[in-house]
Order: sequence, then structure tokens, then C-alpha cells
Amino acid sequence: MAKLKACKACHYLTNESMCPNCKGTNLSTSYTGIVVILPGRDTHEDPRKSSYVASRLNIDKPGKYALKVR
Repeated sequence: MAKLKACKACHYLTNESMCPNCKGTNLSTSYTGIVVILPGRDTHEDPRKSSYVASRLNIDKPGKYALKVR
């Protein structure tokens, strides 16, 4: 399995060469910690409304995110 890359702008974790979340290309393999934000009951609902972690990290889409990106 290939190592995930973290976007330096939004911290989204991906295997691709471009971030599918923010369309950025500045990716790093040096990151610490992973948090997974699951979708709510309504898939179009903002996770910040029902998740304390998502609201603190300002994450508006479900997915895997790095806590710290270098």
C-alpha cells in the first residue's frame, strides 16, 4: 500500500498527486496524527454541526485528515 500524502493547505490525506478536497498540489509525506471524520446521517450536512473535533479543526467534509503537516 502506498504511503498517504497530506495536503499542506487543508490537511486532507490522499494517494493522488492532487488534493481532491481543495485541488491543491502542495502535498507532503511528512505528517503526524490522523483523524477520520465520518459522514453524518444526512450526507450533505456540515460535520462541524454534529462533531466537536470537526468544529475545532474546521473540517467541513468527511474524510481522513492529518493533524500536523510539515
